[in-house]
Amino acid sequence: MPYTLLGPCDYREEIRKSRFLALAAPVASAAEAQAFIARVSDPGASHNCWAWKVGDQYRFSDDGEPGGTAGRPILAAIESQDCDQVAVLVIRWYGGIQLGTGGLARAYGGSANKCLQGGQRRELVTRTRCACHCGFAELALLKARLSELDAV
Repeated sequence: MPYTLLGPCDYREEIRKSRFLALAAPVASAAEAQAFIARVSDPGASHNCWAWKVGDQYRFSDDGEPGGTAGRPILAAIESQDCDQVAVLVIRWYGGIQLGTGGLARAYGGSANKCLQGGQRRELVTRTRCACHCGFAELALLKARLSELDAV
């Protein structure tokens, strides 16, 4: 079953003098995900790399890092944690030591993974809208059966 976050969470890490800050939040739409990223990005940082997933839609950005070393690993962390309706931003302040492509992928993906692991999660339950007709005499019984099934 997919999960989403109950609220925002963060994780900080320093890797070879570069500082990484991962921020994650639940989102309900692509527009909400982009708004979260725009709101919490740090223009003074070296890189603001992100990924989000809402249902079948997803996007990611390397923000100037070598291709495939930041956005994809963040998205892979979202998917490996079985999360949906989640946006993750990893901010990097460059510390002067090159990490290489493998090191960057591990740093971004690892920070996102640890951030999501530390957040409180809830299971996403798929609901289907239904309609039915019943006589007034059966209405109380129908309401009782629906509440037994956790129907809304």
